[in-house]
Amino acid sequence: MSLNQAAISPNMSPYYRKRQDLIDLHCSSGYNGGATGFYAENWPTWRANTDRAIRELVAGERELQLKASSEYAAVIMEAILANKPTVIYGNVLNTGLIDNLPQDGIVEVACLVDGSGIQPTHFGRLPEHLAALNKSNMSFFDLAVTAFFGKGSRNGAARFDDRSAYGSRLFLA
Repeated sequence: MSLNQAAISPNMSPYYRKRQDLIDLHCSSGYNGGATGFYAENWPTWRANTDRAIRELVAGERELQLKASSEYAAVIMEAILANKPTVIYGNVLNTGLIDNLPQDGIVEVACLVDGSGIQPTHFGRLPEHLAALNKSNMSFFDLAVTAFFGKGSRNGAARFDDRSAYGSRLFLA
């Protein structure tokens, strides 16, 4: 996979999500597909299934199976507590890790995790076209967070990206 492919996920980019034919062409289905309203449409079913599974576990009707998930929490805790060096890709404050992205933003980079904690690694510069796309997305996130905390325009984020506007209405209304 090239840097161009790895740096931009189609389900996160408004350029792939602006028309249904582009969503169908560039995105997979479900959670990773960028479908508008995926969470809203699937949450009730997921919640009902999860609640049923919990009731079955408590009632002894289902056996509890312990297995590692794809989440990082257990991996991070084991690496720190056992001083077992592990590499994860973590979302961390950009303290100069990606040179041409805002220093107050959050970036995802390779991180070494061991008994010393989590140590993000310096990536360097992104190709300019990828940095520009990331900067525009980071600007949207800034608008949304600022609006959420009541310190900025309540509709600035919603106007930025019409696909994101649906989700923004949940807290901007």
